[in-house]
Amino acid sequence: MKINFDIECTPEEARTFFGLPDVKPMQENLMAEVEERMKTNLAAMDPETLVNTWMPVGVQGFEQLQKMFWAQMGPGKADDKSKK
Repeated sequence: MKINFDIECTPEEARTFFGLPDVKPMQENLMAEVEERMKTNLAAMDPETLVNTWMPVGVQGFEQLQKMFWAQMGPGKADDKSKK
């Protein structure tokens, strides 16, 4: 024997019937806070601020990076591999 029940109700009615809490006010407060944080962080997303954050010393940072690459690919590394 198989019995099916189709109940039409709103989500609010179902939540009340099962005794679940209404989370809509909490969700609205949370979304407002998330929106405010996103707005404040967007100010830090302009290109000039990003470049200054990533490379605070400017051209000097590029020179240091280049020196590091040259030091890693220098002739001393090839000689070490050939000795093994």
